[in-house]
Amino acid sequence: MSRTRRRATILGAAATSVVAGVALIPNWSAGAAVVDDPKVDAKTKATFQRLADAVFTDRTEALVDDKQSDRKKPLTDGFSGKVKLSSGLARTEDSALSSLDQRKDQLAKLGEKYSGGNTTVTLDATRVTGRTAKVAVTETTTLTYAKVRGDEPKATGFQARHELTFTADKSGNWQLTGIRDTDEGVAVNQTDKPAVAPRVAKTTSTTPAAPKASTTYPGPAKAKNFTASGLDYNAMAAYAKKYWSNYNTAYPNFNGQGAGGDCTNFVSQSLKAGGWKHVPGYVYDYTRWFGNAEIQSHSFVGVNEWSWFAQNSKRTTSLANVYQMDVGDVLQVDFDRDGSKDHTMIVTSKSRGVPYLTYHSTNTYSRSVQSIIASYPNANYYAYRT
Repeated sequence: MSRTRRRATILGAAATSVVAGVALIPNWSAGAAVVDDPKVDAKTKATFQRLADAVFTDRTEALVDDKQSDRKKPLTDGFSGKVKLSSGLARTEDSALSSLDQRKDQLAKLGEKYSGGNTTVTLDATRVTGRTAKVAVTETTTLTYAKVRGDEPKATGFQARHELTFTADKSGNWQLTGIRDTDEGVAVNQTDKPAVAPRVAKTTSTTPAAPKASTTYPGPAKAKNFTASGLDYNAMAAYAKKYWSNYNTAYPNFNGQGAGGDCTNFVSQSLKAGGWKHVPGYVYDYTRWFGNAEIQSHSFVGVNEWSWFAQNSKRTTSLANVYQMDVGDVLQVDFDRDGSKDHTMIVTSKSRGVPYLTYHSTNTYSRSVQSIIASYPNANYYAYRT
């Protein structure tokens, strides 16, 4: 859906010239008054927060069913003067909203709609250096599922951290020029490519290789026996739902500590809560699996190492189609299809053939596998029955 935005012309934009390898100062109009480096007072910080809230609310609203949403004009259009979007970022956000509109239409064809959405942004910290302000914020978003199939979860939601860059012009007015996700990030309203895990050590002929799962909907029947293994799959789901945003302090938090983040650590905790037993040993040995506050095996916290352990130990079997997953099953994604898996999630509910997943990095609950595939259609997917 196309969107037309009326943007105030940005005057006096800083231009940088380089002559003989020497960077010159911004080329503002000759004789124009240039204020000293502007201060960021409480009122300015509050406006930074309101603009950030408008940006992420616009993204959320782009996913909401048009019949349920009265607002057509983006909230960011209401900012001008002292604090506003730069023209470049305005174009970027226009593109992001268009992409989210298309995703909404794609999901609707699959039988998934959001009847409402709510986004709030808190300002966590502000660092000002000269004419640049770096603003750390936390976005909390909830999207309510429309009752299309009838037994969908009530809502999906997430918390995501971002760093916003504001740049002051010659008059001391601030323009939002950049937005960077500081989580490893797989958020519902995200449009940028997610971070990918570092390349893992080379595999050998004995390293288990999981087969890719089809994403064709609906998947062929593959009912799960919830009693044969002796595991408590409902306990796995309950753990994930309890700690999706309020991390369990009995374990370390790896969110924001490099590509991959806390996702596999979180899934391992959930599996442990449902009955998976420790296999003590050397931390680098993928045939071992253990984790607590003090020490964790690589298979407990690493995306690929978990896959190797899960298959080698026979604790999982591979599923041919992602829609065969049920509560307690695990989904992994290789976003760039380089053979190294990047993200791990656990199924916490299922509605008429559609699994809903909960995960860390970005902290998310009850997101449908349809939404994930619509966001990353070119990724490779690996589904595990636990």
